[in-house]
Amino acid sequence: MPLQDHHQIISVDDHLIEHPRVFQDRLPQRFKEAGPKIREVEGKHMWEYDGTVYPTIGLNAVAGKPPSEFGMDPVRYEDMIPGCYDPVERVKDMDLDGVQAALCFPSFPGFAGGIFHRSQDKDLAFASLQAWNDFNVDEWCASAPDRLIPLALLPTWDIDLSVREAQRMASKGARSVTFPDSPVPLGLPSFHSEHWDPLWSVLEETGMPASLHFGSSGYVPGFSFINSRVAGAEMTAPDAPFAVAIAAFATNLMWTTMDLLFSGTLQRHPNLQISLAEGGIGWIPYVLERCDQTWEKHRWYQKIDFDTRPSELFRKHFWGCFIEDTFGVANRQKIGVDRICIEIDYPHSDSVWPNSRKVAAAALAEVPDDEVEMIVETNARRMLNFPRRS
Repeated sequence: MPLQDHHQIISVDDHLIEHPRVFQDRLPQRFKEAGPKIREVEGKHMWEYDGTVYPTIGLNAVAGKPPSEFGMDPVRYEDMIPGCYDPVERVKDMDLDGVQAALCFPSFPGFAGGIFHRSQDKDLAFASLQAWNDFNVDEWCASAPDRLIPLALLPTWDIDLSVREAQRMASKGARSVTFPDSPVPLGLPSFHSEHWDPLWSVLEETGMPASLHFGSSGYVPGFSFINSRVAGAEMTAPDAPFAVAIAAFATNLMWTTMDLLFSGTLQRHPNLQISLAEGGIGWIPYVLERCDQTWEKHRWYQKIDFDTRPSELFRKHFWGCFIEDTFGVANRQKIGVDRICIEIDYPHSDSVWPNSRKVAAAALAEVPDDEVEMIVETNARRMLNFPRRS
């Protein structure tokens, strides 16, 4: 049955481009000079932060452009449609696209705040991170509270600060926290350690899922294999075009999923929820099959859960997310229809705006109405604790 008018699309992965005053309007005076600000550099708009200049990557703001005009070069705000950085205009673009609500990840800070994590001045980094969080809740989402879903960054370099910021943002109405798809490339303890347990406990208590967006660790598959025992070993040819990395990005979340399934974290935190943002879903059935096979044969001598199949853990803790994934939709029963969400990815290059509703309708044309409703709306509302207001 095709997508119906009563089906409200909830995107669990969109993005916002921070407007130039986000940080300067909110930072304490002592941090304003070093804090993030927009500079004109050779006719382009660039972010300057703590003495370093960062480009606004063109692929992050291509909504409304044909693929023939995509590019990696930095862009000016005038080159973007206003919905990229203006929440009022964003809602108008969502109306045009037939999308009811969206969870929006950062741009300048990185999907999980990697810019701040790598900063040498951690006081400045934390103040800037809190400025982004307050902007997201108090300005961006407050402009349309039934349409824009609050998300929080965490100061991943300090577990105690992360716990407190997660608690603070939950009290402000955040529905999820964004977290690196792997802490290891950032020099942090892995998912296999107990380092993150205090944070996972807070997420359980507050009902906020950890949204793990691919690429949020800074690891680019196809260019450097961080998990290799050989430092700097390449997965593909070193002269491969960036298209290889773009095609392989979702494999980040395959590694993430397997790490977490065998980490023991999910057994210690039975209510922890994890969203695999922009990871696709077509790979999930095979990865679960492979993990179960591994568990059957190797749990006897390894320090892994002896009693619970990885596939059972997945269907209790994980949410798969997709934009266009014909194979995944066809194999949705092997994933769990109640564990699949849709994403729009506006204004990035994977988005099909302003045709998202049309594309979703075609993708779900053979799916029963009750399953369509779960995939496009109710699963996301349940995951994010974001009920309909009317």
